[in-house]
Amino acid sequence: MTEKEKAQAGYLYNANYDEEIIADIDRCNDLCFELNQLKPSDRESQRKILRKIFGSMGEQAVVKPPFWCDYGYNTFVGDYFFANHNCQILDGTKVTFGDYVFIAPNCTFTTAEHALDARQRNEGLEVALPITVGNNVWIGAGVIVLGGVTIGDNTVIGAGSVVTHDIPSNVIAVGVPCKVLREITEEDKNYYPTYKE
Repeated sequence: MTEKEKAQAGYLYNANYDEEIIADIDRCNDLCFELNQLKPSDRESQRKILRKIFGSMGEQAVVKPPFWCDYGYNTFVGDYFFANHNCQILDGTKVTFGDYVFIAPNCTFTTAEHALDARQRNEGLEVALPITVGNNVWIGAGVIVLGGVTIGDNTVIGAGSVVTHDIPSNVIAVGVPCKVLREITEEDKNYYPTYKE
């Protein structure tokens, strides 16, 4: 079994010294570098590079540079995906974002967990756990989402949260570690003032 196959199967794998993995990371990092050098208004060139980075990309996906990703081909984004500045995706295994996912600045999604044993860690071993983000999710500024987490549809994750466990649909969740604060209700349509003629 190759190191890439071990990663996808959820086993410890050599993420630091395996030549195939290093080549894949270099390829993706070079594409991210290229993306990050483009003029912010050159959206068509950005989309062309993003299509080379992501495993799949829906309609009207926008990623504001700077952006960094480890492999790219393990990340799948839906329609109307939006990631603001300084988004990082450490995608040693599958990271899936649904439609209409909005990510504020300075967010990290990391499937990577290093070995707890120092000797294994020094040998470059880590494990990758998948991340799934549903549809219509808003991720606040500075959020960190760890591997093995699923965030349900229509959920809001408050700024600065560290998401270590699954979060259900239709809730507001905040904190370190992130916990459900409350359900989202019909009254939330009136949370912010709406201009009316």
